[in-house]
Amino acid sequence: RRSRYLDSSKTRIDILEDPVIKNVIVLQTVLQEVRNRSAPVYKRIRDMIQNPEKHFYSFTNEHHRETYIEQGRGESSNDRNDRAIRVAVKWYNEHLKKIEAEEKIQVIFLTNDRTNKEKALEEGITAYTCEEYIKSLTANPDLVDRLACVSDEGKEIESGKIIFPEHIPLSKLQQGIKSGLYLQGTYRASRDNYLEATVWVHGDAEENKEIIIQGLKHLNRAVHEDIVAVELLPKDEWVALSSVVLQDDGQNEDDIEIEEEKENLLKTSVNKDMLRPTGKVVGIIKRNWRPFCGMLSKSQIKEARRHLFTPADRRIPRIRIETRQADTLEGQRIIVAIDGWPRNSRYPNGHFVKNLGSAGDKETETEVLLLEHDVPHQPFSQVVLSFLPKMPWSITEQDMKYREDLRHLYVCSVDPPGCTDIDDALHCREVENGNIEVGVHIADVSHFIRPGNALDEESVRRGTTVYLCEKRIDMVPELLSSNLCSLRSNVDRLAFSCIWEMNHKAEILKTRFTKSIINSKASLTYAEAQMRIDSATMNDEITTSLRGLNKLAKILRKRRIDNGALTLSSPEVRFHMDSETHDPIDLQTKELKETNSMVEEFMLLANVSVAQKIYEEFPEFALLRKHPAPPPSNYDILVKAAKSKNLEIKTDSAKALAESLDKAGSSTFPYLNTLLRILATRCMMQAVYFCSGMDNDFHHYGLASPIYTHFTSPIRRYADIIVHRLLAVAIGADSTYPELTDKHKLADMCKNLNYRHKMAQYAQRASVAFHTQLFFKNKGVVNEDAYILFVRKNAVVVLIPKYGLEGTVFFEEKGKPTPRLDYNNEVPSLTVEDTTLHVFDKVKVNIMLDASNIQHQKIRMVLVEPKVSDDLLK
Repeated sequence: RRSRYLDSSKTRIDILEDPVIKNVIVLQTVLQEVRNRSAPVYKRIRDMIQNPEKHFYSFTNEHHRETYIEQGRGESSNDRNDRAIRVAVKWYNEHLKKIEAEEKIQVIFLTNDRTNKEKALEEGITAYTCEEYIKSLTANPDLVDRLACVSDEGKEIESGKIIFPEHIPLSKLQQGIKSGLYLQGTYRASRDNYLEATVWVHGDAEENKEIIIQGLKHLNRAVHEDIVAVELLPKDEWVALSSVVLQDDGQNEDDIEIEEEKENLLKTSVNKDMLRPTGKVVGIIKRNWRPFCGMLSKSQIKEARRHLFTPADRRIPRIRIETRQADTLEGQRIIVAIDGWPRNSRYPNGHFVKNLGSAGDKETETEVLLLEHDVPHQPFSQVVLSFLPKMPWSITEQDMKYREDLRHLYVCSVDPPGCTDIDDALHCREVENGNIEVGVHIADVSHFIRPGNALDEESVRRGTTVYLCEKRIDMVPELLSSNLCSLRSNVDRLAFSCIWEMNHKAEILKTRFTKSIINSKASLTYAEAQMRIDSATMNDEITTSLRGLNKLAKILRKRRIDNGALTLSSPEVRFHMDSETHDPIDLQTKELKETNSMVEEFMLLANVSVAQKIYEEFPEFALLRKHPAPPPSNYDILVKAAKSKNLEIKTDSAKALAESLDKAGSSTFPYLNTLLRILATRCMMQAVYFCSGMDNDFHHYGLASPIYTHFTSPIRRYADIIVHRLLAVAIGADSTYPELTDKHKLADMCKNLNYRHKMAQYAQRASVAFHTQLFFKNKGVVNEDAYILFVRKNAVVVLIPKYGLEGTVFFEEKGKPTPRLDYNNEVPSLTVEDTTLHVFDKVKVNIMLDASNIQHQKIRMVLVEPKVSDDLLK
């Protein structure tokens, strides 16, 4: 006997996603309601309907003659929708009786709406709440864990002491914000201190105030990234951000007095200048709860069902969940969702969603890293793939309509080894009048991705390709990224070309843009290209082209640097993987060849040329990229560090900074200049995308360019696709898209792209950190040379050039005597007992993996030379 179930919008989505649940019909009435309430949940339901294995179907009951109903007089739209659902269930029941008389199929109606369920039972419909139904599935007891904990704010679970003040209702909060009684902002929990947070107040840029929140009651159940309403405290209650590190060990759940004692630790005496506006959270405007990755902290009580879950992100509070499978979940990475946070509960309540696998396992940790950085990484859905070209694919006459045939040119690409998503290629040749023609040819991805279809929507959602140490999460499906768009050698490919005529001084005489068709003659690595340039015997067309490009690139680079562009170094790490286990066996910093710089120069030039063209054509709707100049105070640390080595760094302009960095060196300490440049990188702001009609500061500080955009990597950056569309319209190769001329839409898109790029960067760093841990796991203790980058009050941050690795050497440890520490902010120095450590000092450290906390394994560093004190190193 098969069953089919109908579901109401209040049923829990996590349960529905379980592979056990199949044969579900989702009514159109329900889908519309879900769509209005939550776009992410709506998307999850659509994905289930598209998954052929789930047998989920949507039924358009609102457009079916026998199931459509009118709203009655005096009937609320909610009651009308409930009635529409019951009518559809009844009709479906009758319908099945007619068509499958020989096989009894029972329709079960699932709803968590008590009134709707009672009415359904009165009308003879088999109806259950989600909970009743799940508990009846005795063959799958673990499904019960995935039931959301439905106790909401109003119904406190069990009696308990009220810990938190009540949240003010939304309508009153909005009035209070209007009248200025409350401030609205984004809540940011501290990573190092669970009793402290800051709220960034929304409003004018001038107003961008940061408010400190301290203490459990004042934090009042806000969770990192929630939008909250804050009430400022009177000035005599203002505090300073504490420098105390406090981790919540989850031991004091029932003993709020202990928490209050901890709060007293925060109140250290500080001078008046340090005090900052301080407030308390009075209400939540918008929750930003997502599913959280982490591990179960199993209860000490035998047979207990209630346990605490510790999220991987230290800014998220522990979550209380009920589960019967604690034994199997121990040591596993799991996902938990928050359901609510009653006033009498020290922690929010939640439910178990999914087991990801064993902690420390490479696949599991990669999954955690992607989830925690919100990187969309599910396989592309069938509907997205349906918009790909059908294979075998070839270029048609229609494709050639607005294109120039450039297949005769000696075009080649230069990339890192193993690169399959080749999005740029170059050519260089002398023309009849003695000038030089240089072309940058970029994959024409916008030819394949048309605005507004599912492929386009998925690409904009992803925003960027994410490169992890041994995995690439593509922005566009592989057929495009590694095949049809990739400018591989000896195949015809569609491109968007930027072609300059230059003189021998690399001055641009003419620029033109054209959609084209090219046939690359060689796909080279940086090393292969360098070898050709340096070879005395090779004089073929490709090699001659590369030599011409290299010569021009050197002139362009010098000109850029003379204009004040910065060259900042940051240690980039490459892992050499074991071909069998894929574990890292060697770690080295990347070395850059002249050809890296050659390719980069022409990409920068193309980006600038395209930026000028699209801005000229669309002054209000150009998607550009800017890099703001840092506020002067950002440079304090760099200036002080240089001064401690008797060097002067000027920071009043990018040019002054670049020149003083060039001069800052030491014959006895050659690595000093690299360290200064790494430190200068830390002073910089993030570069961001923006819409030209919504901003008036276009300057790119790092490149010293008045205007800039991204055009050269459309396979891996969505911003470049938009720029291609704008440029195509500007040169008459395509028609205008209405959404391109809506600057508010474009500004929203830029916001999403900036977020995706930032998260991709963090995910990449986390991947390097995880692989670094794997590398040292098999090494035991390693002794290496290091340089001090920063000094802190109780620690020094060091850089190990050999591995491009940064880490912190702490001088205070639990259970060990604390040494005498004297921190001097002016010199930057830290005196430990009788040894003074300065920024840039060369030291020796021991590196080892500290795996005592399985969830937060970390690289531990201990100072070996200079010797500080024997007691501290034992």
